[in-house]
Amino acid sequence: MLDASRVILGTYGQAYIDGVWQTHINKLEASVEMEKRELNLVGNDWKVHKNGIKKGTGTMSGYKVTSDMIQRGFSKFDIISKLDDPEAFGHERVRLIRCSPDKIQLANWTAGEEVQEETTFTFEGYELLDPIVAN
Repeated sequence: MLDASRVILGTYGQAYIDGVWQTHINKLEASVEMEKRELNLVGNDWKVHKNGIKKGTGTMSGYKVTSDMIQRGFSKFDIISKLDDPEAFGHERVRLIRCSPDKIQLANWTAGEEVQEETTFTFEGYELLDPIVAN
C-alpha cells in the first residue's frame, strides 16, 4: 500500500538558473518528446517504430520581482529543477541543458494585481543529477 507521506509535494520545489535560486518561480514544467518514424516491414502485419530525434520543451512561471529575463534576452542558460520534500525517499535534481526562451515578456500587468511572469522555452538535453530511489 502507498505510504501517503512519500508522495512529493511541489511546495518543496526549487528552480535554479545558472546556479542562482529563483525564489519567485512557483511552477516549472519540462518534458522531452521523441519523434518516432512509422515503418512498414515486409512479412509483418504490425507497424513498427524507429526512434528519431528528441525535442525538449518547458514552461516556468512565477511572480515578477526583477528584470532578469529581459536582461538575459535570448541567450542560453541551464535550469536545475529540485524537488526536496522532507518526507520523501530523497530529493531529485534534473538539469535542463542549453535552455532558450521562446519569447520574452516585456510587460503584462493590471492595476491592483500581482504581476505574473511566464517563460516558455526549449532545451537541448537533460541530466538526472540526483534520482529518488525507494528504500
